[in-house]
Amino acid sequence: MLISSNLLNFVLRNGDDRLILSHRLAELCGHAPILEEDIALTNIALDVLGQAILFYKYAAELENNGKTEDYYAYKRNEREFKNLLLVEQPNEDFAYVIARQFYFDTYEYFFYEELINSKDKQISAIAEKSIKETKYHLRHSSQWMLYLGDGTEESHNRLTNACNYLWMYTGEMFQNQDEDLPLIEQGIIPDLNKIKPKWIDAVSKVKEEAQLGKYDPNSFMQKGGRLGNHTEYLGHILSEMQYLTRAYPEAKW
Repeated sequence: MLISSNLLNFVLRNGDDRLILSHRLAELCGHAPILEEDIALTNIALDVLGQAILFYKYAAELENNGKTEDYYAYKRNEREFKNLLLVEQPNEDFAYVIARQFYFDTYEYFFYEELINSKDKQISAIAEKSIKETKYHLRHSSQWMLYLGDGTEESHNRLTNACNYLWMYTGEMFQNQDEDLPLIEQGIIPDLNKIKPKWIDAVSKVKEEAQLGKYDPNSFMQKGGRLGNHTEYLGHILSEMQYLTRAYPEAKW
C-alpha cells in the first residue's frame, strides 16, 4: 500500500510538470518570433501535454476511484500541484522560453532514458514513448541556444540573462523525495542523483559552444514546488486553465 501511494505521488508530479509546461508553451501560440517557430512550439506543447495525460491516466488507474485525467488538471488546487518551479516561470521573452525549455528538455531526456528501465511496465512504456518526442524537443531547444548565444549582441545578452535567472530553479529537478526511496530501491524509478552529472555535462557543453560561460551547480537553488509551495505564477495559470470547468462543473462537452 505504501509503495502504491508513493508511486501515485511520483506519477502525479511528473504529470504536473508537463501539464504546466505545456500551458506555458501554449501561451505562445500566435506570439512566437517567426511563423515556423510558432508552429514548432505549439507542437511541442501538444507533445508535452500528451505526456502529462499518460501520467495522469496511470494515476487514475492507481487510484481506481472514478477519476480521470481531467480531474487532475482541473479540479485540484494550487497546493495539490507538485510541479517543478522551473516550468511555471513566465515567458518573459523568447530567450526565457528557450532557456527554460533547454534546461527541462535536457533533464527530461536523461530522466526518460533511466525510466525506460523501470520494473513497472506502465512507467517503462510511458518513458519509451515519450523519449522519442523528447529527443526532438532537446535538439530543437539546443539549436536555439546556439543560435541566440552565438548570434547578435542583443540575443546573446538576453539569453545570458535568462540562463542566469532560471539557473536557480534547476536544482529542484534532482532532489529525490523521501517517499521516492522505496521506489528507487525496488527499481521502479531512477535515482535523480545519478542523472544530475549527465545533465550538468550536457548543459555545460551547449553553453560553452553558445559562449554563455559556466555555472556553479552548487549555487543557491530555489525549491518548494515538489511540496506544493509555488511562486505566484502557478495560481494565475490555474485560474485561467481551470475557470471554465469550475464555472460549469456539471457541463458535458
